Amino acid sequence: MNQQNPLKKAWRIASTLLSVYYAYMLEYRAELLFWVLSGSLPIILMGIWIQAARTGDFTLTPVEFARYFLAVFLVRQFTVVWVIWEFEREVVEGKLSFRLLQPLNPIWHHFASHFAERFARLPFAFILVALFFWLYPQAFWIPDIGQLILALVVIVLAFALRFLIQYTLSMAAFWTERASSLEQFGFLFYLFLSGIIAPLEVFPPVVREIALWTPYPYLIYFPANLLVGLPVDVGRGLLVMLGWSVGLYVLYRWLWRKGLRQYSGMGA
Repeated sequence: MNQQNPLKKAWRIASTLLSVYYAYMLEYRAELLFWVLSGSLPIILMGIWIQAARTGDFTLTPVEFARYFLAVFLVRQFTVVWVIWEFEREVVEGKLSFRLLQPLNPIWHHFASHFAERFARLPFAFILVALFFWLYPQAFWIPDIGQLILALVVIVLAFALRFLIQYTLSMAAFWTERASSLEQFGFLFYLFLSGIIAPLEVFPPVVREIALWTPYPYLIYFPANLLVGLPVDVGRGLLVMLGWSVGLYVLYRWLWRKGLRQYSGMGA
């Protein structure tokens, strides 16, 4: 009997998962709108920094601040992750046992649901962007095609890195019922070091240099700057993202194996 081509099999599984979870996400259009609006903090902060740029001495102009925070809003729409709460619930409620009976690692179910949700929320995000340019037309810009392609690639990598960070933390659910508290604690670093509150250019040089060795600036600040066209060290950024991704994947696999033994030991 001829075996199915591995690439065709992988494509069939991926397309099935994405179509199923995309249809599932479309059932909650109203909730998706609220999720999009909940990520509008950069738009609120934009007004503060535009006013500060008009009265203070900053490296960015008011228009550049406006474009930067709009890019931050867009990048956040593509990189938001909530997998730790899903995985924690599956472990606490015993639903992970059913996932383990399937010949597919549960991580791919979570990844597919997140990936499909990006496409479901896009129309709402584009409507808000159009409204922004209507209210603030001087900030309108068209990225260079090469710059846009590079930014999109980095946004995908940023989403994968953010997913890996949270999924690795979610492995703590095998030992505690409140693994999500780790994410809530880490969110403080994410909020201040990722560029959501302010671009790293306004940070003291020492703080900025330390932040650039953490994964957080590469989740928001790095892709946002690429999208706007502000100067960044692309080579260093990609290497740091790759280093953190590989390290987190290795840590996740180690915790996964130990966690499964802990999970089965609890009678699952």
